[in-house]
Amino acid sequence: MSQIPDPRPEPPREPDAFACCGNECGEACVWTIYQHAQRRYALELEAWQLRQLEQED
Repeated sequence: MSQIPDPRPEPPREPDAFACCGNECGEACVWTIYQHAQRRYALELEAWQLRQLEQED
């Protein structure tokens, strides 16, 4: 039985320091978007790690 590829999630790329315009863009700010991506990555990584443990059994 062949396994379906399940690559480890890739972390989000941190924005360059100069990417922020400093205008307090709220949800559109590159740093806010990055923080959301980090949270999403943490959840995806946790789910991936659980799948890896399940495959070991």
